[in-house]
Amino acid sequence: MTVAQTEKAKTKLKIEGRPGQTSPWLASPTVIFLFAVIGIPLAITVIYSLLDRAKIGMGVVWTFNPKAYKDLFVIENLDGTTGLDTRYLKVMWNSFKYSGITTIVTIVLSIPIAMWIATRAESKRNILVAAVTLPFWISILIRTYGLRQIIDDNGPIGWIMHKVGDANYHIIYTPIATVIGLIYVFLPFMILPIYASAERFDFRYAEAAYDLGAKRWTVFRRIVIPAIRPGIYAGIALVFIPALGSFLQSDMLGGGKTNMIANVIALNFGQARNWPFGCALSVFLILITLLFVWIIRKLGARTGTEVKLI
Repeated sequence: MTVAQTEKAKTKLKIEGRPGQTSPWLASPTVIFLFAVIGIPLAITVIYSLLDRAKIGMGVVWTFNPKAYKDLFVIENLDGTTGLDTRYLKVMWNSFKYSGITTIVTIVLSIPIAMWIATRAESKRNILVAAVTLPFWISILIRTYGLRQIIDDNGPIGWIMHKVGDANYHIIYTPIATVIGLIYVFLPFMILPIYASAERFDFRYAEAAYDLGAKRWTVFRRIVIPAIRPGIYAGIALVFIPALGSFLQSDMLGGGKTNMIANVIALNFGQARNWPFGCALSVFLILITLLFVWIIRKLGARTGTEVKLI
């Protein structure tokens, strides 16, 4: 190769980049889009949380006032004294409780379903995965409203409960109804990542363990669970985080008796017209969510599992 050909090849390499490398400019449209739909609204939320509320109507007054964050934890009594306000901590605890129950129940239900789908023939697996994703084709509002009709006192489940149990017992407008709604909505989000891990699992390891005399629970605990652990971690994040910020199920099925943090945020942006406080609650929820993501990543690192949540 002559000197001219070498210089030409170097120039071409600089222009096109090394083989296997992608130019950062190709990601620019995606970065700009994410900044527009996530970064800018998030920045507005943080800014509004540090402003004063409008005295008349909705909106904010452009005066720096971090009082909204103080109102999260401090209450002013009529005599001028202050004390710890636990109302919003209780609401946050309810959100964690319902989201945690939802996550645990979906894990228990999803593992056998995902493992069963993974052991089917490839043609059947495609159909079953499509069946799992079928609820995504329908609006979450319509699905929640349909579930409401099922568990209503005049619905089939409510009618059965009245016949076989206490006639005064109601499922609708109770915490149980809220949890049922959350499980119903987020179950596919747990099945799919666990199935993605189970599909790559070599079941010959389980067969070898059985041949060596291992019991079912031992095989499940020491072979199957470690193999599908990445899917479980991803499913926990995909279920717990959205459930923590859900308000439709607690509003439509809980009847306002099981408020979650998202219901309080919506109330402050709507009826209360206190945008700074609603934004402060939103920032608090975001920080809690980021903390949970960090915990999941650390837990995955300790167990030797790479968890890609972002």
